[in-house]
Amino acid sequence: MLTAQPRWGATSTDRDGRGDDIAPLLPVIRRFLMKRAAADDVDDLVQDVALRMQTRRADGEIANLQGYVFQVAQSVLTDRARRDTVRHRSRHAPLEESDHPVEGRSPERVLMGKERWSRLIAAVGELPDRTRQAFVLHRFEEMSYAAIARHMGISVSAVEKHIMKAIRILAATVDA
Repeated sequence: MLTAQPRWGATSTDRDGRGDDIAPLLPVIRRFLMKRAAADDVDDLVQDVALRMQTRRADGEIANLQGYVFQVAQSVLTDRARRDTVRHRSRHAPLEESDHPVEGRSPERVLMGKERWSRLIAAVGELPDRTRQAFVLHRFEEMSYAAIARHMGISVSAVEKHIMKAIRILAATVDA
């Protein structure tokens, strides 16, 4: 255990001329955190402690550096516990490749997509005139139902029916 109470600048000097006092304490802090946190989290926690100390470094000297570093380590643990509680970390499941397979762009898949797109375009062309007009205005021109109703001279309810009819027909065509 370290008995000296170094101040900022009391030990080795780094590039900017200020001391690097926390480096000898990192192994001790690591052991402190290993007893209180999961082994997978210790590296991140040590890094958080070092980052906080680096940020604090600009504020001046610390009379009891060793005590202060342990206080910072305890603060990091508390903050991590709060974050884990708020984010429900215990409920998270790791993403495994088998759970989320990535499909490649195979020539077969590209061809199937092109054929499906061709069927969809042909089906839009075969829709009844008013249904096709309402569908195109809504999906491609991004008009609201109310604007389509005014444009076509029909009720909003009629627009809804035309669009639902188009969606039913197109879904059946694409899935066939």
